[in-house]
Amino acid sequence: MLSSAPTSPAHRHALIAQARQSLLADGAAPLRAEVEPWIARSWQRCLAQGLNPTHRVAFDAVSATALRRSQEQNHHLLRAARPVLQQLTRAIAGMHYFAMLTDARGIVVDVQGHCDPGDPRASAIGRVGIDLSEAAVGTTAIGAALAELQPVWLHRGEHFFDDNASYSCAGAPLFDPQGQCVGMLDLTGVDVPERPELRHLVARSARAMEDALLLQLPHALLLRVNWPGGPLGSEGDGLLALDGDGFVVGCNSMARQLVPQPLRTPGAPTHASDLLAMPWAMLFDAARRHPAQPIDLPLWSGLRLQALAQRPENARGTSQPVATLSPALVGAPPTAAPLREAETALIRQAVQDARGNVAEAARVLGISRATVYRKLGHPKGL
Repeated sequence: MLSSAPTSPAHRHALIAQARQSLLADGAAPLRAEVEPWIARSWQRCLAQGLNPTHRVAFDAVSATALRRSQEQNHHLLRAARPVLQQLTRAIAGMHYFAMLTDARGIVVDVQGHCDPGDPRASAIGRVGIDLSEAAVGTTAIGAALAELQPVWLHRGEHFFDDNASYSCAGAPLFDPQGQCVGMLDLTGVDVPERPELRHLVARSARAMEDALLLQLPHALLLRVNWPGGPLGSEGDGLLALDGDGFVVGCNSMARQLVPQPLRTPGAPTHASDLLAMPWAMLFDAARRHPAQPIDLPLWSGLRLQALAQRPENARGTSQPVATLSPALVGAPPTAAPLREAETALIRQAVQDARGNVAEAARVLGISRATVYRKLGHPKGL
């Protein structure tokens, strides 16, 4: 989108217009630094749908029934997003931008901030129930974020339709605790200066919404994970929520990047022992004994992370909101086998997975063969 060489706004707008003309005339993606590949892909999708950039854009609302269904389906997202939207609108209060939240189809489910009712260009889009999908209104930050599943910044002539050339917008997709895209967050201004830094702001706000959405789920343990040496307890943490039996309730986008997820059939549960090369009961023990002390978190790949293991009542001092637990999970810590038994079980499982090859099991666990024999009570062999 941005050239490496500095250009004036007028010059960049002219280059973007040339790229648009190239695409419309030749049907090929423009090979110019001024237009990012994802913008060209969106333009091409619009052309493939038979859209014409010179046609008028109708910002149509879905039916009242469809809107009510969307809001009901996304009530958890709306609740998680509201506090973040309040902070976000304070941050952009002096910039003449407003915030919109959409569902996974691009239907607006919430609007916050200063949306000038006297400007028909703002009031046309800043309404709950408007369909702002790519199929409906062409290339926008909303449609692009939902299609590309990445944060985007879109300025004036980079929109597909000429009617949308007065808008500037930043957008970021929103993912639920299972990793599915459930909507997107958008910041839009009308006839405003270019502010590509808003892409970072909207991405950061989207992550905060995802974390709040995760922490709404009932859970018995929260793991905050990061690379060794990095700060723990900040917005950059990967979050893994576990139930009382060690199964993963959900995780945020950062945790999915830090901790490789095993391939599973859709809907199949993931256990902490599938992700971490340590007895899962040790996590609950660490949360009970030293909730503020980082622990070493070995992965099956051989990499190591650091983590804070926190029960919900001990996580209230962190920067993230804490979910309200169901009555079944409040109170006593989960029943867990003694650590020695859990460690032995892990070693036995490793030997079993290695089909009796003690050397291979020891290599996977990162311990010596002698330690395997000693822990299993077989000093001379299995």
